[in-house]
Amino acid sequence: MDALDRLAEPGLDLLRRVDTLLAAGAPEGHRVWPLLRRMQVLPGDALHSFLDLRPGPLVGAGQAVRRHVHGYDHACAALTDPALWSGPAASAYGQSRTLLLRHLDEGPESLVGRLEATAGYADALADWVEGSRLAVARALADVIGSAEAVAVVTATSATDAVSHSGPSSPGSAAAAEIAARVLAVLCVAYDGAETLLRQWAPSLDESSLRSVGSRSRPDTADGPPGSRTTRVGW
Repeated sequence: MDALDRLAEPGLDLLRRVDTLLAAGAPEGHRVWPLLRRMQVLPGDALHSFLDLRPGPLVGAGQAVRRHVHGYDHACAALTDPALWSGPAASAYGQSRTLLLRHLDEGPESLVGRLEATAGYADALADWVEGSRLAVARALADVIGSAEAVAVVTATSATDAVSHSGPSSPGSAAAAEIAARVLAVLCVAYDGAETLLRQWAPSLDESSLRSVGSRSRPDTADGPPGSRTTRVGW
């Protein structure tokens, strides 16, 4: 349980009240309006969805991906064993083996490179979730103890108070201020996720089989088909 988990219940209760007041409107020109248009969700619903984001599953995903690298290590070891044969067929096999080794584990565009990048992306997302949850928790702690919270609770606790509230009422103004503080932090958090995706996207592309830049057909310099010899050594 982290700081956000501990503040979730009172935070959701306060933001539920904020959402109720915002449904009646907010002061014209208030900074909450562009945030609402961008997020397209009320702060209570935004927080409720954000609470489901946790770093643990992402850390586990990164570890699981890295375990697959060992399988590629075994495959590469088998391909690098010396071939005890020679001739045109052995030469063609050697070219194909070189191609496959490069595809499996040579540089960031190889399969192993893509696996490591995927694991790194999962780790970066886990760090983003952890940092974002802390930032949201701090924002909640700030608004829960604010004068605006008192005004919101008062406005939503009195009988029929909400039905008589409007954009210019003290309760609505306080609700708009709380909503702006929370949504601003959530906007920054989601901007961070989009930045991570842009940064990591090139490293997460599909790995394509690359050419070794040499002839793929056996060398025919030794004579016509049927006259070439394959030698197998033991």
